[in-house]
Amino acid sequence: MKVLVCISHVPDTTSKINFTADNSAFDKNGVQFVINPYDEFGLTRAIWLKEKKGASVTVLNVGGNETEPTLRKALAIGADNAIRVDAEPSDAFFVAKQIAAVAQEGGYDLIIAGRESIDYNGGQVPGMVAALLNWPFVNACVGMDGEGPEFNFTREIDGGKEKLSASLPLVIGGQKGLVEESDLRIPNMRGIMQARTKPLEVKAAVDAETKTSVGSFSKPAPKSAVKMIDAENVSELVQLLHDEAKVI
Repeated sequence: MKVLVCISHVPDTTSKINFTADNSAFDKNGVQFVINPYDEFGLTRAIWLKEKKGASVTVLNVGGNETEPTLRKALAIGADNAIRVDAEPSDAFFVAKQIAAVAQEGGYDLIIAGRESIDYNGGQVPGMVAALLNWPFVNACVGMDGEGPEFNFTREIDGGKEKLSASLPLVIGGQKGLVEESDLRIPNMRGIMQARTKPLEVKAAVDAETKTSVGSFSKPAPKSAVKMIDAENVSELVQLLHDEAKVI
């Protein structure tokens, strides 16, 4: 079984975010980047398939050479090799076309991606990849088991969970539950040393149309100061909840 894990290179959630070019571009200066958390759940599940079923695991990123440390971390966690498509990830459709091209060329059986990336939260790429390949797609996946080529899945839906089965080849959009946070792998020294010699292939991008463009970014409005209300002044509390907070 050949598994392709999509890795997004995203800002750490503790980073301070700023914009440049009249608020039309993200300012990367001073920002620490990490593996997208949803992708990390998928990577761990892929490593389990490697350990239990002898699967080969390739990690893939669409981006410039600044993303290679993130790919090396994925290799240190246990992936066998890495591919970087040398292109700016301009929009979801462009990225999906690159992933689909790599998947077709490499003959992969299973593509695991995060449900969404935590920078833009678009949630579009895994579904687009499945559509381009005409493969089954399981989104919001929180459980996976089976021996292959058929697997059983659990996915989150509004108001509950859905159980279903699908056969390879297929695409998964994973999240917490695919593995638990306590199961996530941390690179050890041996893994870090091995990652230095594992293959990282750089591919040219295929032709793909960019469907969207950024108009502008804006930060959330700053929170207003806390108002302290006397415990005995219920009428003022009700008035503020109604007129200002608009929650009643």
